[in-house]
Amino acid sequence: MFMLCYHDFYIVPGGDVCVSGHDSGPVFEEQPSSLIYPEGLTEGKVTLSCQARASPAASYRWLVNGTEVPLGLDRYTLVAGTLVISSPEPIRDTGSYQCLAINRCGTIISRAANLKFGYLRDFPPDSRSPQTVYEGQGTFLACQPPPHYPALSYRWLINEFPNFIRKDDGRWFVSQVTGNLYAAKAELNDTANYFCFTTINMEISTKSTFSKANQLTVLPDENICTRSAPTIKVRFPADTYALAGHTAQLECFAYGNPVPKLRWRKVDGLMPSKASPTVAGPTLTLPELTFDDEGIYECEAYNSEGSDTYQGRINVQAQPEWLQVMSDSEVEISSDLHWSCVAAGKPRPSVRWLRNGQPLSTQDRVEVNGVHLRVSNLALEDSGMYQCVAENKHGTIYSTAELRVQVQAPDFRLNPVRKLIPAARGGQVMIECRPRAAPKPSLFWSRGTELLTNSSRITVTPDGILWIHNISRADEGKYTCFAENYLGKANSTGHLSVRDATKITLAPSNADINQGENVTLQCHASHDATMDLTFTWSLNGVTLDLENSVGLYHRKENIGDLLIVKAQLSQAGIYICTAQTVVDSASASAKLVVRGPPGPPGGLLVKNVAETSVELRWSRGYDNHSPIGKYVIMGRSSFSSEWKKMRTDPVNIEGNAESAHVIGLMPWMDYEFQVIASNILGSGEPSMPSHIIRTLQAAPTVAPSGLGGGGGDHNELIITWTVSRKVRMSLCTVAVQSLE
Repeated sequence: MFMLCYHDFYIVPGGDVCVSGHDSGPVFEEQPSSLIYPEGLTEGKVTLSCQARASPAASYRWLVNGTEVPLGLDRYTLVAGTLVISSPEPIRDTGSYQCLAINRCGTIISRAANLKFGYLRDFPPDSRSPQTVYEGQGTFLACQPPPHYPALSYRWLINEFPNFIRKDDGRWFVSQVTGNLYAAKAELNDTANYFCFTTINMEISTKSTFSKANQLTVLPDENICTRSAPTIKVRFPADTYALAGHTAQLECFAYGNPVPKLRWRKVDGLMPSKASPTVAGPTLTLPELTFDDEGIYECEAYNSEGSDTYQGRINVQAQPEWLQVMSDSEVEISSDLHWSCVAAGKPRPSVRWLRNGQPLSTQDRVEVNGVHLRVSNLALEDSGMYQCVAENKHGTIYSTAELRVQVQAPDFRLNPVRKLIPAARGGQVMIECRPRAAPKPSLFWSRGTELLTNSSRITVTPDGILWIHNISRADEGKYTCFAENYLGKANSTGHLSVRDATKITLAPSNADINQGENVTLQCHASHDATMDLTFTWSLNGVTLDLENSVGLYHRKENIGDLLIVKAQLSQAGIYICTAQTVVDSASASAKLVVRGPPGPPGGLLVKNVAETSVELRWSRGYDNHSPIGKYVIMGRSSFSSEWKKMRTDPVNIEGNAESAHVIGLMPWMDYEFQVIASNILGSGEPSMPSHIIRTLQAAPTVAPSGLGGGGGDHNELIITWTVSRKVRMSLCTVAVQSLE
């Protein structure tokens, strides 16, 4: 038997007790990061940070390549959780470091931080063989960099420092992959000594060194005018692998005379707009890669003598990223746990599981199935800190959660049965019984000394809820819930008080009014005098906010009557009045009809367009409870923005019509139309305008008038006339030249 206390607790390996509500397992706030430390700084220090939030405070251990770091030695110092390595040495200290944070609730392990040492050796002292090339030919000088870590950056010197090769000279190119110097075509003044200048950059230092001289001699070519088509000599890999969010660089350079120009394109799609600085030149830079940037890229070198092309593919991959992780869980003893961790990445990450820093595998009650972890029939020793780890060749990510397996005798102190439980006669009541307990307790109810069982009026659910239906005064009294598990027993009691039921005594009546009229919907109710009564109204199932109704609704004090002021069509529908106390409610409904002008006709179409007429067709709109009496056609042309009533056939369009002819239009004119319906209560809103149409052409029916003329320059006569209003009002001027 366990010792019982008010708080839940669970036991972690080693016998420590973690108290729920007081303690929490460690969670990393700072984790170590990989570091490249300059070789040779023997007086320096390496600092690997680690800090975790925990209660009680965490203690820390460190592993290097899976073996515990001997923190007692002088070279290793622990400051809070941070590991400090004094006078670091490559042979002794290179490796993968992980921090463990530990308290009595469990252990977690940090991501791995790789400590490596950066170095750059000197170039060999041996002299380099001189090179000779003919004028106009392409050539290269090999850098042959010395041993180094990490990657170098390369520049080339001519004769002496600091005379560097200019990067903007299209004739020269320095590869940042090999360090080699390339010349598209050699010139006589290129004869010189060349030095490969290498630089290594680390977080806390930079080092540079340069090679012995590379002597280049350019010989004159008797045929100085020899030209050659481009030949690509520097090629990026046929398959380049790059990480999403990172930058990819492709190199391409060609020999040729004249000096070739270079341009890039994406063969299987559009070149990314972020390609920088341009899509011309020997280096294509693609920052912040996305999967849309994946594809085949082509470099083309061209000059007046021809061209050469090369293609290669960029494959975009990605570090792991969490899509779904587990979360802290408190689970009662003997139940089951199911957690999932899902990660995206390319290649697809694998997922493994840890408990208190140790690998988990399928055994006994534990089932590990890739992204899923299942623990059956939980025991106290399953409590602790769990981590899922997703990894591919590009990185590793961790997610952490705490599992608390609860064990506790039943306890009602945080959630007792309600002391006073009011209920209405003829109604029903629900009484909850929710003690804290682990494992789940057995629950049962009694009234006095009578054990309650399921009957026609009483229901006890498996989770301890007591329902009493069709309540009468005889049901009043004390009700007690008993809870029991193997750790102990507890009970809690509440008093059921039976009140008079709420009833609607005056229900609202159906009403039929015209738009703009007022109407009152009555609603009165009786209720238990010991309780407050409130009234609410809803329209078509939506509760009305009577305090913010902007004058549309008013409710009389102390009774539920609802006054609707100047009713609008939108206020028609089913109104429900609800009278409510804390124990029950009663409702009644009424239908309100609001009559008004018709709604707008719909689906207006223009058919059979002729020179002076069109046919309109439409569908009936809502009549708003009053039959449509007639329709009116409105129109406007490109000469007027005002809507005007149009001539129609028939002249009077009856309310049951859905088509009409518009007549008396002008030929070769743009028109649009609307239809308006009306009834005895007025005219409704117009339909949506039709599409603009143009009537057909027709010959003029009236001759021009007001013929006149005169003036003009030599050999020119101005003639003017007025076009009839029926054709279009305009003044035309014609110049008639060469009268002779």
